[in-house]
Amino acid sequence: MVKGLHMRQMLSAIVIAALFTAACGKSEQQKQAEKAAEDLKKAAEAVGQAAAQAGTAAGAQATTDVAKAMQGMAAALGAKTADGKPVEPIAFQTLESALPNVSGWEMEKPDSERMTSPVAYSKTEAQFKNGDQNVRVTITDTAAAMMLLMPVRMMVATGYSKETSRGYEKATTVAGQPAVEKWQTEGKDGELTILAKDRFIVEVRGRDVASVKTLHDFASKIDLDKLK
Repeated sequence: MVKGLHMRQMLSAIVIAALFTAACGKSEQQKQAEKAAEDLKKAAEAVGQAAAQAGTAAGAQATTDVAKAMQGMAAALGAKTADGKPVEPIAFQTLESALPNVSGWEMEKPDSERMTSPVAYSKTEAQFKNGDQNVRVTITDTAAAMMLLMPVRMMVATGYSKETSRGYEKATTVAGQPAVEKWQTEGKDGELTILAKDRFIVEVRGRDVASVKTLHDFASKIDLDKLK
């Protein structure tokens, strides 16, 4: 039952993002997003009803319905080329070529992947070490899919900020690109999430680093020009 609950929570978040997008206007793509959101909502309800029947035909059908609804959502919120075809994510090898080379830091072998369904994307990530300091850099090509870009867009658009006794979170810009910066003072842990060229999501996460400036130094050495 808990598993079914978690699934419904995840799907609800996707539905909210889709409805937020659709509320911005009534283009053909946004109408498709509304339709896909409604299908996904119905599928999420079916998951809840079938959660107690795991392994039965009803449970299997609910899983199939969710998969189809997610594919519809991805298609509705995905970017299209001039001839109406879905935008394809670039090869992860190209993403690897954009990873930074930072003096004094040793980079481990990148871990990369490319997926086409239900949401097409490619991604690479690599860990860097300098003594006890650790930084992980992740570059994701979202293929301009609204479903993947929306969380960062929403935080930046609303001027999000949060401050606590432990640190802060805030919307900002990095090299002219919208970003979200997070920092935890006690553990010297931080994160930069950058929306680059309205397509790529660059994440720089630091653990036990000297300061948030370390994360900005890494971000400045990521060669986004290689991602054209």
